[in-house]
Amino acid sequence: MWPVLLLVASIVLIVVLTTQLRLHPFAALLLAAFFFGTLAGMPPTEIVTAINDGFGQTIGSIGIVIVAGTVIGTFLHHSGAAQVLATGFVRLAGPKRVPVAMGAVGYVVSMPVFCDSGFVLLSPINRALAAKHGVSLAACAVALSLGLYATHTMVPPTPGPVAAAGIIGADLGIVIGVGVLISIVALSAGIWFAYRYASRVELNTNENDVKVDENFESEPSPSSLDAALPIALPILLIVGRTIAELPVQPFGAGTTAELLSFLGQPAIALSIGVVAALRLPYQLSRKMLSGTGWFGDAVKSAAVIIVITGAGGAFGKVIQSSGIADNIHVELLNGAGGILLPFLIAAAIKTAQGSSTVAMITTAGILAPLLGPLGLDAEIAKALVVVAIGAGSMVVSHANDSYFWVVTQFSGMSVNQGYRLQTLGSAVQGVTAAVAIWVLSLFVL
Repeated sequence: MWPVLLLVASIVLIVVLTTQLRLHPFAALLLAAFFFGTLAGMPPTEIVTAINDGFGQTIGSIGIVIVAGTVIGTFLHHSGAAQVLATGFVRLAGPKRVPVAMGAVGYVVSMPVFCDSGFVLLSPINRALAAKHGVSLAACAVALSLGLYATHTMVPPTPGPVAAAGIIGADLGIVIGVGVLISIVALSAGIWFAYRYASRVELNTNENDVKVDENFESEPSPSSLDAALPIALPILLIVGRTIAELPVQPFGAGTTAELLSFLGQPAIALSIGVVAALRLPYQLSRKMLSGTGWFGDAVKSAAVIIVITGAGGAFGKVIQSSGIADNIHVELLNGAGGILLPFLIAAAIKTAQGSSTVAMITTAGILAPLLGPLGLDAEIAKALVVVAIGAGSMVVSHANDSYFWVVTQFSGMSVNQGYRLQTLGSAVQGVTAAVAIWVLSLFVL
């Protein structure tokens, strides 16, 4: 049982360092890598080599993707494109289905935008639309929160799933396909929770805020097509590449297939998305593209995620280089726990330390070298593992999660109401996603 105990001890160390000692996740993951390598009997020079290799390989595979995705999200945030998407979804869903519309817009916006930033951005619109159409603010807030959470944790190009896919070595197109399927099922459960439970809770509202919030409709804003294009185009290109490279070669082996394969490379597809995002501002200026403008802010935000992701890759490489994965299949009963193991590990780390992104990256680093012994090394299995990690990383959002406080404070929830709505809602949505993944695995694994 030593390999299992060593993994558990490493997880506990990461949690203690990040929660009790308030250490940055980057430092915590590197210390855990040294801790694991030393107790696994690796020579110090091999530990350092594994850390350097894992860090460099991971950043090399997904660094540009994370930067580009963050730039797209920043331009969506500042240009008013997210507001355009919100009002468009309300028109499609109807005035009495505002919670459905807010869940849908949260689902779309959170693909390139972090969920807490997305909630801050959309919360004034959410409050205004709830008041305007006489719909429960609590139901709208919970639907928006869970819509943002669904894609934030399970659908690239959100940085967390991109990072997990990079560490696991999963095909991003397959991850997107599986993530969209599972996240829609999960969001359906979240919206059901919003209607059946959250709508019964009364939240405090401020009429002055509502009047001010309605002014967003008079601001210059991009068209609906322009607002959706930076998100939709990269996803279509990445999925197109995955389809083009299928063994059956649906597009043949000529120029078309080669072009799709090139354009669908995640770094290329997201870069094209960045170009589309440059059309979002009412008037693009050089300042927006400078180091102190929108582009510079995005790069700074992306840098934090990149270094944490690199540390997660280093941690995983140490586990792999230790050779411990070759012997761990006996303790895990050759895959017992199956596809739910990634969910359970991510959920434990998320609940303990609060950050979904750290939970995804840490869990991916732990599982990457164990996919073979677990029988989860096929391409579709890797995609399921990434999505299962994402599902676990939303269970549960409570007081140690910054997103919990964003949702409660911007919605007028008390702490008790936050536990009843945000915490319980994230549990319902995450567990539903885990069940959906398990059911899907019965057919594809």
